[in-house]
Amino acid sequence: MSRLDRITSDPEICHGQPSIRGLRYTVESLLELLSAGMSVDEVLEDYPDLERDDMLAALEFAALTAGRQRVVPLGAA
Repeated sequence: MSRLDRITSDPEICHGQPSIRGLRYTVESLLELLSAGMSVDEVLEDYPDLERDDMLAALEFAALTAGRQRVVPLGAA
């Protein structure tokens, strides 16, 4: 089951960077938190408006783009 529908890109939000449901959390910033050593549960605790599926969507997006598949988020949430 893909969660990529949670990833949006809107020029008015974070300069069009892929973000989570238009909430101004970019995929990049969430991945940076995880790569710094935070667990998914710690991120969710610090950012209560995020959901576990949002974090999984960010990871799915990263996996696809790391594999050089082009992923284009559609529309705003």
